[in-house]
Amino acid sequence: MKFTKMQGCGNDYVYVNGAEVNFSPEKKSEIAKKLSDRHFGVGGDGVIFINPSQEADFEMEMYNADGSRGEMCGNGMRCVAVYVYCKGLTDKKEFNVVSAGKLKKIRLDVDESSPERKVNSVSVDMGLPILEAADVPVLSDKKTVVNEPIEVAGKVYHHTCVSMGNPHAVIYVADTDNFPLESLGPLFENHPSFPKRVNTEFIQIIDRKNVKMRVWERGTGETLACGTGACATAVAGVLNGCTDNEITVHLLGGKLKIRWDGPGHPVYMTGPAEFVFEGEVAV
Repeated sequence: MKFTKMQGCGNDYVYVNGAEVNFSPEKKSEIAKKLSDRHFGVGGDGVIFINPSQEADFEMEMYNADGSRGEMCGNGMRCVAVYVYCKGLTDKKEFNVVSAGKLKKIRLDVDESSPERKVNSVSVDMGLPILEAADVPVLSDKKTVVNEPIEVAGKVYHHTCVSMGNPHAVIYVADTDNFPLESLGPLFENHPSFPKRVNTEFIQIIDRKNVKMRVWERGTGETLACGTGACATAVAGVLNGCTDNEITVHLLGGKLKIRWDGPGHPVYMTGPAEFVFEGEVAV
């Protein structure tokens, strides 16, 4: 099977042209676990199949490193956009990609002088954030979960819950660099408040336009970046009144520009996506 390794702010996945393979979902899950292994496989945060689609220009079919199906990945979405344009699967600079039934609008900033079809950056309309607790989902007697207490490992934190097609809990901390993410990340992910587990963003506010972020992704662990998590962080910042509508999220693997103009408006994400290498592997 031919594959392409790509990364967006260090959030790396193995990409496969789904039109060239014919595997069952069970086989794809098995492939994701095998190829994601950083010692015995290709190495990555998961595997993404780029498929033909009847409802959009392309479909993104995402699997986490543990083989579980993922609904959405912002960094993955940008990489899909660069993949299909640079490989000549489309000549459009604006097109749609669907993932788990959610349609996303893509806009490419292309270097017109480059013969290699170079893409400078990708902007994605990530759609409306989902704030209803039952739809995130998070168990709560409140309609929305904004700055609500949650107890983990005997300590009370305050979390704001947002779905960007996948569930997120945003936690503000004083120092992301020294936060014990390795021990606490799994406890947040598997907390009984989250029936489908949760991606957890740990945020240090630098100023109203800049935040630092570390993330624990369900099914994968700590990653260098999470696009949907950065979007959820921007939404949480506006809801809590601690950041402006447009912010730069500083991730371990790079920076993302996120804008949210408040309830009723979509979230916009802009950032890079790059090829790493290509190869062929027996599956």
